Amino acid sequence: MTAPIPRDIPDLPALPRTAPQLLPSVVPARAVVPPVRRPLTAVYRLALAVLATAAALTEILLGSPTRVLSYFVIQSTALLALVTFASARRAWTARHPLPGAVTGAALLYVVVAALVHHITLADAAPAYAIAAGSGGGATWLEPAAGHLLHTVLPVAALLDWLVLTPPARMHLRHATTWLLYPVAYLAFALARGELLPGSAGRYLYPFLDVARHGYRSVLANALLVGLAIYAVAVLLVALDHTRPKTRFRL
Repeated sequence: MTAPIPRDIPDLPALPRTAPQLLPSVVPARAVVPPVRRPLTAVYRLALAVLATAAALTEILLGSPTRVLSYFVIQSTALLALVTFASARRAWTARHPLPGAVTGAALLYVVVAALVHHITLADAAPAYAIAAGSGGGATWLEPAAGHLLHTVLPVAALLDWLVLTPPARMHLRHATTWLLYPVAYLAFALARGELLPGSAGRYLYPFLDVARHGYRSVLANALLVGLAIYAVAVLLVALDHTRPKTRFRL
């Protein structure tokens, strides 16, 4: 005989529930999202690169090439021209954009050069001019090139970053790395002044003039400028992670 079937079946113990852990993906998002051609972005960046090249070449032709090429604003403008030209080519050929560390560095340097000019050099006496200090004639080309270098190009680069560049591509660690070039430029500017003792324009910027202010004041000025550069870099990184996406950047 078989045992009778119980009327009530006891409750079975509940199995422990464990949430499945998702492993982090090793495939970057850009590997699965195909890039698209952006001809308008390419044209804008190409025009920006051409303007930057024209402004730098104008200053070089009007003054002493070796002296003009020693200015921070000329070097940062040359970097901006190279970066925007490469970015224009990538936008035209539907390639992935340049790393945020590269584009952020180019933007930071031209913005800092513009801020330094408008805050400390625009109202300097005697009047500050890159090519004029190298023996260039007082023509309309030098003021026009200076306006391009210190106003038009930084604003155009900011617009390109705000409107046409995807957000959240800069990181806080980049802010420290971006300081390496200004520190190296400071060492170059001071060494240049020491190697040209008989030249009237041995120091390229008034606040770096050791013969007039001494090393203590010059290094203090350099420290203030360095802190300002780091603050602007941190601000750019913060804005990069808070600005919304637009249809132009998709």
